[in-house]
Amino acid sequence: MFIPNPSDEPMPYRVLATALVLCLLATGSGLAAQMSGDPPRPLEKPIPAPGFTLEDMDGTTHRLEDHGGRVVVVSFWATWCPPCREEMPSMERAWQALKEHDIVMLAVNVGEDADTIFAFTGDYPVSFPLPMDRDSSVLKAWPVRGLPTTFVIDKQGRIVYRVIGGRDWSSPELLQMLIDLQNR
Repeated sequence: MFIPNPSDEPMPYRVLATALVLCLLATGSGLAAQMSGDPPRPLEKPIPAPGFTLEDMDGTTHRLEDHGGRVVVVSFWATWCPPCREEMPSMERAWQALKEHDIVMLAVNVGEDADTIFAFTGDYPVSFPLPMDRDSSVLKAWPVRGLPTTFVIDKQGRIVYRVIGGRDWSSPELLQMLIDLQNR
C-alpha cells in the first residue's frame, strides 16, 4: 500500500504513514484480533519470495538469498505497533527453539531508525536479526496486508504461509509446523 506524499514532506513521514496505515488495517479489521498459536493455512499456490538486502542496527547486512535451502520466517513490524509489541516475545522464544533446527528468523522493521529499534530492544530483548527497511521498499515488494505480517519461506525460496496479525510463534503447533517444513 502506498500513501501519496506531498513533495515537500520529508521521506520519514511517508514511511511512517504507510506503516501506520498497515498497522491500523490489521488491528481495525480484526485481522490482528488475539494472539493465536494455531498453525496458519498454507497459500493455495506458493509464490517466489522477493529478495532483499537490508542492514540491521549494527550495520550487518542481511540478504534473503543467503538463506537458500533453509526455512525462513520473515516478519514485518514496527516498534509502535501494539500487535507487533505483543508478538515479539513469542518470536524470541520461537527463535530459541528453532535455531538448532537451522531455521532462520528475520524481523524486518518498517520505517524506523537504529536508535528507535535499540530502545525497543531494551524492553523487548531479541537475539535474532532485525533488518531495517527504512524507506519501505521491501515492504512494498511483499504481499503485506497489515503490521505485523509474517511469511514462512520454504527451502525452495517460496512463500508458503502468510500470517496477518499477531501470533504466538512459540506455540508447539507452530514450532512443529516449521520444523516439519525444514525436515522435508
